Amino acid sequence: MRDVSELILGPAGSPGTEITVETGAGAVVRRSVLPGGIRVLTEAMPGQRSAAIGAWVAVGSRDETDGHHGSTHFLEHLLFKGTPSRDAMEIASAFDAVGGEANAATGKEHTCYYARVLDADLPMATDVILDMVTSATLDADDFDSEREVILEELAMNEDDPVDVAHERFSALVFGDHPLGRPIGGTPESIRAVPRDAVHEHYRRTYTPSELVVTAAGGVDHDTLCEAVARAVAAGGWSLNPAAAPAPRRSPTTNGLDLLPVQGSAATVRRSTEQANIILGGLGPVAGDDRRFVLSVLNAVLGGSMSSRLFQEIREKRGLAYSVYSFASGYAETGTFGLYAGCAPGKVAQVVELLDAEWARLATTVMDDDELARGIGQMSGGLVLGLEDSGSRMSRLGRAEITMGEFVGLDETLARIRSVTAEQIRDLAAELYAAARHLVVVGPFEEDVAATAFGALPTAA
Repeated sequence: MRDVSELILGPAGSPGTEITVETGAGAVVRRSVLPGGIRVLTEAMPGQRSAAIGAWVAVGSRDETDGHHGSTHFLEHLLFKGTPSRDAMEIASAFDAVGGEANAATGKEHTCYYARVLDADLPMATDVILDMVTSATLDADDFDSEREVILEELAMNEDDPVDVAHERFSALVFGDHPLGRPIGGTPESIRAVPRDAVHEHYRRTYTPSELVVTAAGGVDHDTLCEAVARAVAAGGWSLNPAAAPAPRRSPTTNGLDLLPVQGSAATVRRSTEQANIILGGLGPVAGDDRRFVLSVLNAVLGGSMSSRLFQEIREKRGLAYSVYSFASGYAETGTFGLYAGCAPGKVAQVVELLDAEWARLATTVMDDDELARGIGQMSGGLVLGLEDSGSRMSRLGRAEITMGEFVGLDETLARIRSVTAEQIRDLAAELYAAARHLVVVGPFEEDVAATAFGALPTAA
C-alpha cells in the first residue's frame, strides 16, 4: 500500500490492474480494472454507516450524433423505467424500503446513476443500479410516456430565466461545437428522436469499457468488485478478459476550430420581473494545472458574501440579490462567467460593474488579506464538502473519467494554499482578454444586451 497524496491514474490499465493508496485519517482509495475493462474505484471511510455508489458512463450530450440529439438525457429517464427483472415500481421501492435514495445526472461528457444507502444495503444498491445500466428494456410504451415527461422538464427549465441564461450562454460561447447543445435536448429534438435511435445510442455507448463504478463510505473494495462482476455478467454484457478500458477523452481532437473567435451578445425575451445577466467566455480545461488558481479566483471575485461582486453590486449599491462567478471545465476547453439578477432598468449599470470588477482583478494584484480569505474559503469548503460519502464518490468518478489523476485532500489543500496573488491576476487577465459574450434574459422589446455589450471596453 502506498502512502501518497497524489495518484496519477494515467493510462486506464488492463484487467487485473490494482492500485491502493492511503488518503489520511484511515481512509483508503483502491482502483481495480475488471474483465471487460470495467473500472472500480472505492474510498473506504472508517466509521461511516452509509455508502454511496455511482455507475458512470463516459458519454454525455456532446457525444450524440445527428438524429440522436437528446438521447443521452432520454436514457437517464428510461433506465429507471424497468428491466426484465424489475419494473419501475420495484426499482423505486427497493430504495424507499431501506430509506435510501437513487437518482441520475446527465452532463456534457458523462452520465451517472447513483444511490446512497446504509452500508448494509450496498449490495442491493449495486445490483439494482447495474441491472438498470446493463439491462434496460426501453419499452415502447415507456418511451412514449417518458417523452412527455421530458418535454415537461424542458418546459419547466424554459420557465426558469436563470436556466435560460446559462443555456444561451453556452450556445454563444461554444457556437456549433457539440458542447454548445443543451444537455437535455430541445423540444424539437425530443419530439423527433425515435425509440430506435435512443436504443442504438444505448447499445453503442453503454459498454463495459466505458463503465466506471465508484463507491465511498462503508464499503469493502473486494466485495464490491465481486458484486459488480456478478451484476454485469447477469446483465448479459460480454466481459472479454483481455479488454482494456476505453481511453480517456482526448483534449486535442474535438473540433476546437468550431468555437467562436469573436464576442457576441444576445437578448432573450421573457416576462420576468428581473433581468438575468451572464457575462463571460472561454475558460481553462478541466485538467488545467491552474484549476486551483481558478478556484481561489472564483472565491475572491464572486464566490462568497465577502467577494468583490457581492460587496460592490449587492452590499454597496443594492442592485442585485443574486450575484456570483462560475466556471466549468471540459476535456479541451471550459467556460468562465459572471452572473447577476437585477431590475430591468439597471442592466447597463450592472453589466458595467461586472466588467469593471473583472478588469480590476485582471490588472491589480490583490492584498494579502483578500488572498488569505479566498484560500481559506476554498480550503474550508473543500474539507466540509467531503464530509459525506456522496461527495467522495463523485470525486472518484471525476478523477477517473475527466482528470486522469486522484489528488488526496492534503495535496489538494497544499496546491490551494500555494496560489499567489500574481497567478490570480495573470489568469484573470487571460480570461478577460479572450472573446467575451453577454446574455440578458428579461422583459425587453429592445436588444439591451447588444447596447450594453457595445459599451464595454474591448468586449468583442
